[in-house]
Amino acid sequence: MKFAIIKERKNPPDRRVVFSPSKLKAFKKQFPEAIIKVESSDIRVFSDKQYGAAGFEVTDNVSDCDVLIGVKEVPIEHLIPNKKYFFFSHTIKKQPYNRKLLKAVLEKNIDLYDHETIVNQKGIRLIGFGRYAGIVGVYNGFRTWGLKFNSWVLPRAETIHDQDKLIEQLNKISVPNIKILLTGSGKVANGAQEMLDAMHIKSVSVNDYLNKTFNEPVYCKIDVLDYNKRKDGKVIDMYDFFNNPKDYESDFMRFAKVTDYYIAGHFYGDGAPYLYTRDNVKSPDFNIKVVADISCDVDGPVATTLRASTIADPIYGYHPQTEREVDYKNEKAIAVMAVDNLPCELPKDASEGFGDMFLQHVIPAFFNNDADGILKRAQITANGKLTERFAYLQDYVDGK
Repeated sequence: MKFAIIKERKNPPDRRVVFSPSKLKAFKKQFPEAIIKVESSDIRVFSDKQYGAAGFEVTDNVSDCDVLIGVKEVPIEHLIPNKKYFFFSHTIKKQPYNRKLLKAVLEKNIDLYDHETIVNQKGIRLIGFGRYAGIVGVYNGFRTWGLKFNSWVLPRAETIHDQDKLIEQLNKISVPNIKILLTGSGKVANGAQEMLDAMHIKSVSVNDYLNKTFNEPVYCKIDVLDYNKRKDGKVIDMYDFFNNPKDYESDFMRFAKVTDYYIAGHFYGDGAPYLYTRDNVKSPDFNIKVVADISCDVDGPVATTLRASTIADPIYGYHPQTEREVDYKNEKAIAVMAVDNLPCELPKDASEGFGDMFLQHVIPAFFNNDADGILKRAQITANGKLTERFAYLQDYVDGK
């Protein structure tokens, strides 16, 4: 079987890649029968020369390969018919802007596998860039604080080589006695927690966070049952929350009253209560001054997130009373960092980590007859049609 690492062609340019040269060597060592090519690229974080030095053919033509592996959406005009493709298609939630892409995939008889649909038997995602979003998001949040309050000036994350260097920069600053709140329990939140711990910021319990004052910066990591409560007052378990989100209401304001810097690293499910609303933000009890919204659900559960920001212009201000965007340095503004492609700022580390996961969970399926059903579950299209698992997308494809 022939595999190709394809060139990223979406704009703005994305320097990440699924396999670094070293991870590609590990792939070849584990499965020596595989034939692997690398499509030439002048933008990815690893150069053509590095892949060539690792022993791989670098070429402008990968049309003879069976499995084409990329990161972002492949432009329609570059899709090669009758191939297997892996990339983030951004179609499984019926995103309007990519309907034509999915339609073209079907017309070209392409077998599409989305990185988001690579899950285990319980439906838990196996690969992704979430950890790196958390890592960069925390860094950018502290950078935002420094700029908002003229406390320090941190260099942009994309100018820094790796996570260790980000940590090195953060450990140069003197963080005041602020309370930092982190929501979530998955890869994003865990990546964020790595950074807080590397800064030696003290982790405290929910009770202490809500009720005590400290003479040092502290953080509290909370999950869904900490910031939501059943309307009938019962305390059951998180599975009840996931199964019956409409029986719950937000209990986030008790945290907002004492939090200075909020890091949103949670996954938000349809039907769940918003963490805080625009009316909540108007309350004099709402104390949050900086929001690093890594989850970046626009105009949703984190009401201060009016739009996704960009790597080039990552910060904007939210004015609570007017509910409008203002200069983040405005004294009444909450500073918001809501970049939706944070891992792009740490392309080397993100690529290395992604390759580890892809080699562990996906590549073996091509050589063991998909023993664990990884490919079957992940496959969106086959033989010019949607697979049974993704048949719900048919009306989306049809434009209905």
